[in-house]
Amino acid sequence: MQQAALIKPSQCAAILEHLQQGHPITQIDALNKFGCFRLGARINDLRKRGHKIECKIVKTKTGKRIGRYRLIPPALKA
Repeated sequence: MQQAALIKPSQCAAILEHLQQGHPITQIDALNKFGCFRLGARINDLRKRGHKIECKIVKTKTGKRIGRYRLIPPALKA
């Protein structure tokens, strides 16, 4: 249980950095790049911390429907 608690923040940080660089992310991306099996849970953690993240359902080349997440940047202050 303690080991999972140690891994979770680093996955969240890596996923957030990826999103902040303007890159969308899917479950397979998260698994391949960050070893994250539960992207939806990490996205939920980031949303709880106040990050605005949207999910768009897209079709793959094989016709499967998957969620693609992207960070909505905060509104610029005038």
